[in-house]
Amino acid sequence: MPRRQKTVFMKKEGGVEVLLAKDVPNLGRAGDLVTVRPGYARNYLIPYGFAVAATPANVKRVEKYRERLAQLEAERRRALEKLADQIAGMEIHVEAAANELGHLYGSVGPNDIVEALRTHGIAIEPDMVRLEGVIKQTGLYTVKVQLAPDIDAELSLWVVPLGDVE
Repeated sequence: MPRRQKTVFMKKEGGVEVLLAKDVPNLGRAGDLVTVRPGYARNYLIPYGFAVAATPANVKRVEKYRERLAQLEAERRRALEKLADQIAGMEIHVEAAANELGHLYGSVGPNDIVEALRTHGIAIEPDMVRLEGVIKQTGLYTVKVQLAPDIDAELSLWVVPLGDVE
């Protein structure tokens, strides 16, 4: 009977190195190379798919995966910056039911702004719209759209009574 090959590589300190396949709380994120106790790796991390043995082939595979993720993140960032340039300085109109004094019967919220942007061919999520307060009056407002933590744009929002859009 042939000897079974070790799936984990022991270190001199008594631990084994494994590559995390998934995020593990209090241990690391997916793709991290961590040193753990042999029993923890052999009985929990590897059988349940949280980690794989840190073989040179697996390490190389993870490095290629990280490079690909970096490329995808760079492309996503360029697309968000292009979208921010489109939104910056844009002027949109939202119709709302209002009385003669300009007080709205309801309010204008992020969903209304997203719908108005969608008519211009721009698709964003309502949680990207940052309003300073509730819009309950007709008039001109400046609305901040935060596409990423460090990518944002401002647009002009005209809230007009129903039937007054030009």
